[in-house]
Amino acid sequence: MQRVKDINLIEKYIRLNKIENLFNDEIRKNSEILFFNKRELIFQEGEEIKYLMFFVEGKAKVYITLKNGKLLLLDFYKELDTLGDLELITNDFASCNVEAIEPCICIGIPLKVLRNIYYNDTNLMNFLCNSLGKKLKRSSKNASINLMYPLENRVASYIISIGTDKNSEIIKFDETLTVISELLGTSYRHLLRTLNRLCNKNILKKEEDYYIIIDYKNLEELAADIYS
Repeated sequence: MQRVKDINLIEKYIRLNKIENLFNDEIRKNSEILFFNKRELIFQEGEEIKYLMFFVEGKAKVYITLKNGKLLLLDFYKELDTLGDLELITNDFASCNVEAIEPCICIGIPLKVLRNIYYNDTNLMNFLCNSLGKKLKRSSKNASINLMYPLENRVASYIISIGTDKNSEIIKFDETLTVISELLGTSYRHLLRTLNRLCNKNILKKEEDYYIIIDYKNLEELAADIYS
């Protein structure tokens, strides 16, 4: 993580995201810009959280480590999602891992500053309550995905969610297929069969160490609104 105290850059992102009402003079004075590299852990399970973060650029995946050592995908974070809101209120350690899928930028406000003022700030409290409510709604939905949706749909959504778009046809997974299978709650063999099936349908094409999207429209249709 790289930290920068740049008032102009902070103001720029505040205006772009229309969150001026959340930043009073005290919060503005203590805010920082936080930069994270691709694949860098923004939060790690069990660590102390030092900032409330407003996501202003980039995308990250959220996952937990189960008792058997395997990983389980929970959610994806993008612009204007908040990190550290639950920990601010509960004064607890991080309950999940948040990993940057691409270079990410956040506005960070030290929790030691916020803990003295947030409960008297109606705008900020309302925003945090709405943020937690949306996360709870997404979590409830995502918790049922592994049970209700076939792996083909989940794989399609995962491919799109990790940052692939219509202008980027090459999919080069950062993780091994073993890790991806754990994140999606399936076996390596089932994941491999599913990817091969997508290739047989001419949606994907397998190269040596990556896949190419041949039919983005069908991939989007398969993805539906999973992990959205």
